[in-house]
Amino acid sequence: MVVQVQEGLGRLTGTAPRTRPPGPRVLIATAVPAERDAVASGLSASSGPTGPSSDSEPSGDSGPSGLPGGDPAPVVDLLVAGVGPAAAAAATGRALALAAAADAPYDLVVSAGIGGGFQPGAPVGSLVVADAVTAADLGAETPDGFLPVTDLGFGRVTHLPPPALVSALAAAIGAAAGPVLTVSTVTGSAARADALRARHPGVLAEAMEGFGVAEAAALYGLPVLEVRAVSNPVGPRDRDAWRIGAALAALTGAFGKFTPVIGKHAPVLESWNRHD
Repeated sequence: MVVQVQEGLGRLTGTAPRTRPPGPRVLIATAVPAERDAVASGLSASSGPTGPSSDSEPSGDSGPSGLPGGDPAPVVDLLVAGVGPAAAAAATGRALALAAAADAPYDLVVSAGIGGGFQPGAPVGSLVVADAVTAADLGAETPDGFLPVTDLGFGRVTHLPPPALVSALAAAIGAAAGPVLTVSTVTGSAARADALRARHPGVLAEAMEGFGVAEAAALYGLPVLEVRAVSNPVGPRDRDAWRIGAALAALTGAFGKFTPVIGKHAPVLESWNRHD
């Protein structure tokens, strides 16, 4: 199965595997093609399954049945979902619905891409794995400051990825683990950066899609991960300080080590309580 989104229009091509493979099925959602390509390059270099394909008529071959050491090989599909939490939620939700309808549901959903890093915890070029995926600006401004929707008595603003999987992946790829914020407007001032730090102690990074991906995953009772490569410092907007190429290279390196970690920790996904 190949999931593709081009020019904002989602389409699912291919068919469900003839036989359910022994390893977990993973959907990785990126915002833009450059992120997808960086992830795909890493997966293709990783030992394990053949990885995602961009062919319009995939063969349905799920790749090798296991990794060295006997761990089950994950089967990974890639999605270019668009920029922002709404686009990410809509495209991810559609992909999950189509997979479920084809009797090939996913076991894990991953939001992956580049993002801003809060200094000094997440320097440019480093990697972050979210231990909390939080919508930073979902709520209301009041005379006393910002209130998240949870304080207003409805909704939720945070999804928690499986801690064992977060720890294992962070250790394998050399990433810091900590909160990652989802914003609809990229931070461009020191004042806003300071406000976000004060509101979210320990925050490491911000991006624009993680919470949307997590919301879609939650509708299907699926665990979520978020992996970010830091392209710029969070704070005053300075495009000269951005290192997008270095961040994409770091993303490739991270996903070069992804499939063995997921295969080894497949029992974490099998034991996930889909009703939480």
